[in-house]
Amino acid sequence: MKKTLENFAQRSSVYRMIFLTAILVTFLLVSCSDDDDASDSTDDMVELTPDGPDPEWGPTITDPMLVVVEEYQSYNIPPLQTLTPAEVREKPTPADAAMAVIEEYNLPLPASTVDTMGISIPVEGGSIHSRVYTPGTGRDSYPVIVYYHGGGWVIAGIDTYNSSAEALANQTDAIVVSVGYRQAPEFKFPTAHNDSYAAYQWVLENAESFNGDPQKVAVVGESAGGNLAASVSLLAKSNDIQLPVHEALIYPIADHDFSTESYQEYQTSLFLNAPLMQWFFDYYLNDPSEGSDPRIALVDADLSGMPSTTIIGAEIDPLQSEGKQLADNLEDAGVETTYRLYTGVTHEFFGMAAILPEAMDAQTVVVNNLKDAFED
Repeated sequence: MKKTLENFAQRSSVYRMIFLTAILVTFLLVSCSDDDDASDSTDDMVELTPDGPDPEWGPTITDPMLVVVEEYQSYNIPPLQTLTPAEVREKPTPADAAMAVIEEYNLPLPASTVDTMGISIPVEGGSIHSRVYTPGTGRDSYPVIVYYHGGGWVIAGIDTYNSSAEALANQTDAIVVSVGYRQAPEFKFPTAHNDSYAAYQWVLENAESFNGDPQKVAVVGESAGGNLAASVSLLAKSNDIQLPVHEALIYPIADHDFSTESYQEYQTSLFLNAPLMQWFFDYYLNDPSEGSDPRIALVDADLSGMPSTTIIGAEIDPLQSEGKQLADNLEDAGVETTYRLYTGVTHEFFGMAAILPEAMDAQTVVVNNLKDAFED
């Protein structure tokens, strides 16, 4: 199963198409089933067996999750926090490792029915490139999901998280606008947050131009994108504009506290660890004191009046504790909140539904809650 980094580079584009199409069949199968049927469908997943023992940093890791981790480790990438952002952006990602695993195990490859188009969204000081995903179901008007990708406000992009955005469009039968916000170190805090809010406002004002319903707009984000999605809701509330009908936050960055229980337990974990989070903060924040800003430290924000919220957590993740704290704080503030913690999986697991039953279940939870919010 091991491959050299050179072989990876030669076949990366093939893997990307394989992963995209394979993940879509998982979503389409789930979309035709209720929750019980979705759980039963996991029985048909191919058994994956890792080469080595469970790592010390993840003794509870599942076999399929470890197979993806081992694939990533086979690329022999130095610790990301020892590289520059420009160097990291050229390296394979966890999603690329999942693509390779899917090819290795010959997962099914149906075609996507989603149409995509690039758009330019005006922001302060320029514009940002974003991507609109429209389901091929022929409706006159669709709900809209504004989606924010992960990467610690520094790395990754709309291409890296393409599969998540496209799968959400298929599964929810909603238009997804994936936002290409500007990143550090070229653009420091609060640029990514301001861009994200500007993109949300643009969608409210322009949804009808791409067959979207401006009264049914939700926000979804993964990791740093989860932080951005929640910050958009906070900014909409404070500026007294239309709130998202729902927010789904996938293992969000919700604090600037490295002393939490999960930070201590998973200091050296993959695909995220304490040194890498410090690296992200060092590049994005102008000064460490900005870590207390409520747009970063969501756990300290005034959460009253926020939209209904779904939070997905991963066990093997330094962000686990702050995600749960955010969920608790939302509930205490009277916000309708769904929290799910998935054991045995790492940060970045959510987009790997073709491999991980935990990801399939997590996606079903998010999609069902989005659908409920769109129907209210």
